[in-house]
Amino acid sequence: MFFRNLTLFRFSPAVAEDLNRLEEALAEHRLRPCGPLEMGTKGFVPPVGRGEEAPLIHAVKACTLVSVGSEDKLLPSAVVNDELQRKVQKIAEEEGRKVGGRERKRLKEDLLTELLPRAFVRSSRLSAYVDKRHGWLVLDTSSRKSAENGLTQMREALGSFPAVPLAPEEGPRVLMTDWLATGNLPGGLTLGDECELRDPATATGAIARCRRQELDSEEVKEHLRNGKQVFQLGLVFDDRMSFVLGEDLVVRKLKFLDVVTDEMGDSHQDAAAEMDASFALLTLELERLLGKLEEWFGLPRPADG
Repeated sequence: MFFRNLTLFRFSPAVAEDLNRLEEALAEHRLRPCGPLEMGTKGFVPPVGRGEEAPLIHAVKACTLVSVGSEDKLLPSAVVNDELQRKVQKIAEEEGRKVGGRERKRLKEDLLTELLPRAFVRSSRLSAYVDKRHGWLVLDTSSRKSAENGLTQMREALGSFPAVPLAPEEGPRVLMTDWLATGNLPGGLTLGDECELRDPATATGAIARCRRQELDSEEVKEHLRNGKQVFQLGLVFDDRMSFVLGEDLVVRKLKFLDVVTDEMGDSHQDAAAEMDASFALLTLELERLLGKLEEWFGLPRPADG
């Protein structure tokens, strides 16, 4: 169950202590089925297994895995508007009058009441884990909106969860541009094969995207000499994982290399044992990466107070 993207938040040691009641708190916020007249519902679902009896957390040492689920009705606004227009047209033809704004609003509400119970339901889930020892909330998404939604669900369940976005002391864009321009990367870090370069001076400046390309090529260096800076940079860490790091410090396209996946083997007896092994390996590998991100960009853990 390896994550593919990482959006990160940090929290203090005192907040970590409060997370000891996480399982109890989530029990009151389990995902319930979407009702006939609801557009959607959100809540927590078991990260391993299914059913009401399955636990809502999966813990390995100081790390706890959770899963935020949602059910959303698929009722495109175009469908509603087309049906509304037909009703308005029918009234105009049969009664010889125009439909005013207030009546149109009531007709639309009646339509929703009629159509919602028949709409398809789309289910989705967002995996995340908290590392209480080091103060990280890690969400498997590159979408800021999805990450904020996941954080909101955690806050609603706990009553308070003051996890904060990353606030780097070293500018990621400047630092990654220097890595690419000089080739002087921190130990254990090597260039991947993709990057996105932009002219930071203007919002509409030229964008250069390179994929499956040697990043120390003359073409890339020419872009840098012309003033472009790194907004996304492909990297390989310790020959164990590859990823694309953004200037927002979101990790995208995370992939564990064969040397890591081979360590899992295939001798686990059941799904629970396999989950334990993969989650333990995931958190161990990411503990090292997140520690280095903290070191490279200056990402101090929030203090109590």
